[in-house]
Amino acid sequence: MNNSIIKVADTFWNIRGSFKLGGRIDIGTQASLVQLASGNFMFLDAYAFDAYQQETINSIVGGVRVEAILNVHPFHTVNVERMHELYPHAKLYGTARHRNQFPNLPWESECTEHDALHEKYRDDLEFSVPRGVVFISDNENVHFSSVLVFHPESGAIHVDDTFGYAELPGWLPRLGAKGLVSLHPTLPLALEKRAGAAREFREWAQTLFSDWGAATTLCAAHSALLQVEAGAPSLQTRLKRALMVNEPILRAHQMLYGK
Repeated sequence: MNNSIIKVADTFWNIRGSFKLGGRIDIGTQASLVQLASGNFMFLDAYAFDAYQQETINSIVGGVRVEAILNVHPFHTVNVERMHELYPHAKLYGTARHRNQFPNLPWESECTEHDALHEKYRDDLEFSVPRGVVFISDNENVHFSSVLVFHPESGAIHVDDTFGYAELPGWLPRLGAKGLVSLHPTLPLALEKRAGAAREFREWAQTLFSDWGAATTLCAAHSALLQVEAGAPSLQTRLKRALMVNEPILRAHQMLYGK
């Protein structure tokens, strides 16, 4: 699925990219292209598109303005400069870490994790930042947290790392288990070391499942895109299962730090 563009809806496209861990193992990455109600376009995340992808994107966008680039994961930084080179007139948004990593880029005043930006695009998108976990960890191997983005018109959730989706190989898909939605495995390290953190994370996730219950597509980095088929368990159900699987981690945290 890497190096492809998937049309989720008439106003939303998910761009699957290549990212090689240690230069060898391709774990994939993503960006999404959204057409706003104004007619302008926006990118969620940054990627150095190959020639085919760039040609396809150009045909989609045509002469319409690319209004903004939103970098939503603090540790996804490899393609930030290249994306700005490709679309120098687009407003550039990033997390606090993006701004620190690339101080010479023309960042907008609002960070992607801040309510001010979420309010600016509330007519087209909904945003959510996990609670109870460190957003930008001092441990650069902890990539759990990100800004999750929901596009109600298409039913698509764009998420980096916090939730993932892995397609299952072999005979399992023939039994109906085509893939697995999961929380990023660094959750135990990402939870804030204080009383109430696990409860806050659980409550955040449960609210997300309720508020975004109409979502039908999960665009996940480093894994795959999940489009829920008719008759299959809903995306809301799969997200709830992912939280339930991690309930022992949350309970262990509460026993150690308090509820």
